[in-house]
Amino acid sequence: MIPAVRAVARAAMAARPVPLAEVQARAELLARYSSTYLVPVEVFAAFAAELTDRRRPGGPFAVLCINGRRWFRYHSFYYDTPDLRSFHDHRQRSRLRYKIRERLYADTGERQFEIKLKGRHGETVKHRQPLMPGAAALGDAPRGFLASVLDRTYGIQAPTQLGRSIETDYQRTTFVADGQRVTCDAALLCRDLETGRTVRADGGLVLVDTKTCGRLTEADRLLTGYGLQAAEFTKYCAGLSALRPHLYANHWQGAVRTAFPAAAV
Repeated sequence: MIPAVRAVARAAMAARPVPLAEVQARAELLARYSSTYLVPVEVFAAFAAELTDRRRPGGPFAVLCINGRRWFRYHSFYYDTPDLRSFHDHRQRSRLRYKIRERLYADTGERQFEIKLKGRHGETVKHRQPLMPGAAALGDAPRGFLASVLDRTYGIQAPTQLGRSIETDYQRTTFVADGQRVTCDAALLCRDLETGRTVRADGGLVLVDTKTCGRLTEADRLLTGYGLQAAEFTKYCAGLSALRPHLYANHWQGAVRTAFPAAAV
């Protein structure tokens, strides 16, 4: 078993399980501040033990559990224009940047069409709409939804030429406390849908995202205490940079090298 997968599974089994409804009630966080950390498995084990410690003031973090499962497979397709407008807007830190993806929750079969963009104060805001089985991700309804979100948020038109850029696959466990959510991803695989090339993340790293309506969480403080700093890393931008080395990785180049050491960046 991949070390990161083993570490995440052990942490999940040590926590109190809670249903999806409780996670949404305590920390749905469709608008949130988030930070990403590339955490070695040894550090992750200690970090997760502190999060789920029953002696923690305010109570331990709980773990999302659905139908007895505490970790889940996520499969996503990212959409971009032929000239990779979304990628380059993120590379240049454009104020009006956004990502478009289709997400499949592989264990339940649920599909979502999602748009992630930046709010006025730098927070990440996610808009999503369910996709029915067999429905086209870029059919009339999703395109209308995309156009509406971009118009009312940024006052811009949606791109007309969109296609699948890369796909990602990974395992996720979610820990939650009041107003805080920590997602822990392992076994990340990215595939370039233009070339067919694939890259896998370092099996000794857990990708930890801290999410809250505030600027700093307890999880951030714990990870900082272990000597870790938040990384310039998103699965789409880092994955595409690793898959296509000719693209200028810019400010996330160091994180790409750490996450995908086998890729020629």
